[in-house]
This record gives sequence, structure tokens and C-alpha cells, in this order.
Amino acid sequence: MTALPAQTNTKLGLVIDLDICVGCHACAVNCKEWNTGGHMAPLTDLNPYGRGQDGVWFNRIHGYEIEPEDGGASMTTYFPKSCLHCEDAACVTVCPTGASYKRTEDGIVLVEETKCIGCKLCSWACPYGAREFDSDAGVMKKCTLCIDRIYNENLEEVDRVPACVSTCPAGARHFGNLGDPNSDVSKLVAEREGYDLMPEMGYKPTNKYLPPRPRTDCSQTKQLDIDPEISNPLLRWADRFLAR
Repeated sequence: MTALPAQTNTKLGLVIDLDICVGCHACAVNCKEWNTGGHMAPLTDLNPYGRGQDGVWFNRIHGYEIEPEDGGASMTTYFPKSCLHCEDAACVTVCPTGASYKRTEDGIVLVEETKCIGCKLCSWACPYGAREFDSDAGVMKKCTLCIDRIYNENLEEVDRVPACVSTCPAGARHFGNLGDPNSDVSKLVAEREGYDLMPEMGYKPTNKYLPPRPRTDCSQTKQLDIDPEISNPLLRWADRFLAR
């Protein structure tokens, strides 16, 4: 079995803001695009345009309709999920060949494909469903936090972030060192009361989620008085806009 490092002072990970994620799937698509030619390449697609499609994706975006218990306005929340690079990663400790391992220098969990025998023990051990079995290659693959981007000195510093972070149009994804309480991502987590996914499992995921903010009940929104003499819809809009 594979041992976890005794300590990782640097804990690189993601902070995902559920309040502003719009569920556009841009993160998943850019992740697929980058990693198809990156560290874990290729990401297999089998019969992509027919029935029974199969393939490897590192990002999944789930959508949920939430109705507050107090009877307030309901809302749709999108929940992106990929490998959380847990501090106590069960996927690593169950691996019989040492193919799954956690890096001491930055806490990233990776798979060494040449050692993977495709036994799927790591996928069974992961409570988050973050492991992807490539049935074509016969090995397990997973999110790498784009190590071939974040350490690539040929890229501009602003681009040395995971592909999912670089492409998010809403700015809902953040990347940094969550092991440093003074880092921007750690301050963001503290400010917004970010939380672990399924903390009761005890795996101590590095990635954090920022909760959605309460929504305003539209039924209690103050209605603006509009001059009934303005019949033109465009002018009515302009009147309403300028009255703010």
C-alpha cells in the first residue's frame, strides 16, 4: 500500500464559489481540452456521437433546485466537482502498487500510469466519485490541478493556474495555497465561511466551497411607479432605469 506524506506545508487547491457559478460547463470543457494533450493524456472518448458514449472527464457539474426551509425564494445551485486532493486521501492508501500517490511538495494527488493495474480500488475508496477509469487504456486517471500549467515557466504568470480556473467566465473558481493562512484563497475561505465537502468522512479535502448567499424574495421587492402615459415599451424601460 502507498503511504501518505507526513506533512505538506504547501496545499495547492481550488476554492469554488457556489454563489456565482452559472453551470456553463466551461471549466469542464477547457479541462478536457487541456488534459487531452497534457499530463494525463489522452482522455479517451469512445463512440462520442452515438449511443452508449463513454469517456474520461475530470470535472463534473451537478445542478440542484434548492427550496429554503423558511419558505423563501427557491434557487438553482450548480455544484462543480473534481478531485479534492484530500490531506488524508484514501485513494492513495488503498493502492496496492503505489500508482496513486500524494506529492510532498504541494499536496497534489496523482496517478503514475505505468504502475496502475486498473484494479479500481482507488475509485471505490474515493467518497467523492472523483476517479475516472479509462477503459481504453485500462488505467485510472484523475485531475492533476494542471501541474503542466501551474509550473510551466513558458507561460505568463497570470496563466499558471488550472485550466478550469483560467476559463471560468464568472470568476467562480480560485486557485492557491490553502496551507498558507495569509494566502488570498485562505482569506477568501475565512471571509465567506468556506467549507469542506462531506467533512464527516474525515478525509480533509484541500478544495473548499463557498456557500450561496440568501436570495431576495421577489414577492417582497418594491415595485417602481411608472407613468401610465408612457405607452412605448422602450420608453417605459428607460423611465424605469432612470428612476433607480
